[in-house]
Amino acid sequence: MSNTFKPGQAAPVSGEFGIQGPRGGITGQERTAIQGKPLPPTPKPGQVYVVNRPAHNGAGKKR
Repeated sequence: MSNTFKPGQAAPVSGEFGIQGPRGGITGQERTAIQGKPLPPTPKPGQVYVVNRPAHNGAGKKR
């Protein structure tokens, strides 16, 4: 699994995704995403997402 994810790409896990700038700096902003759903657009071009906190409630796990 890659460390960064682009907007519009399917979220690999459910949880909080932080926004990282084009040169690797953390912006301090977060978005909530659901596994399998596309990640939302970022505020500025060139930004990517990183997983900050995966969900711990079992949502999206196959039984």
